[in-house]
Amino acid sequence: MQGHAAGAAPAADPDGALLRRMAAGDESALGALYDRWSTLVHSVAARITGDPGDAEELVEETFLQAWRQAGRYEGTRGGVSTWLVVIARSRALDRVRLAGHRRAAAAEPLESAESAGALHQSHDTPLDAAEIAETRQIVHAAMEKLPADQRETLELAYFKGMSQSEIAQATGQPLGTIKTRCRLGLMKLREALSVLREDGA
Repeated sequence: MQGHAAGAAPAADPDGALLRRMAAGDESALGALYDRWSTLVHSVAARITGDPGDAEELVEETFLQAWRQAGRYEGTRGGVSTWLVVIARSRALDRVRLAGHRRAAAAEPLESAESAGALHQSHDTPLDAAEIAETRQIVHAAMEKLPADQRETLELAYFKGMSQSEIAQATGQPLGTIKTRCRLGLMKLREALSVLREDGA
């Protein structure tokens, strides 16, 4: 009896154990949960939005929300995979509704602008330059808010063009740690920069 109980405990709820580690700030647990369920979450998001790009973003948003709300998860309401699917489905439906609203609102002004040739006059204006400068400031501020290890990883990857394997070798960190830092950093950046997508839509 004792051996049976000891053997059953580790397999009882591996996802729940990962969430408890996430709630305690363990980023590697987020990476493990992502590896386990990202394919499922992606399929749900892609089926609802019909857009691979949106689906990729929704996967990141779903796991960032899971990271933030890990301590509030209640196993009595269903498994972790179900919880993740509910988050992904809700976000995907919100995005579809918002996209439809924006398309409808933009249709008439866009048509009139095209007929007047106004779109051809909108390039390289002082306003464009100001918007570019503002975008750079927002990106810089978002990067500065990241934890130092995540910021360093993203800078090496995207500004110096290093692969994750090269970053691991250069920093002396395990490859899995580098992957998790990059993934979590990108999640946080996407959320911080969502204001750019909203303003530009």
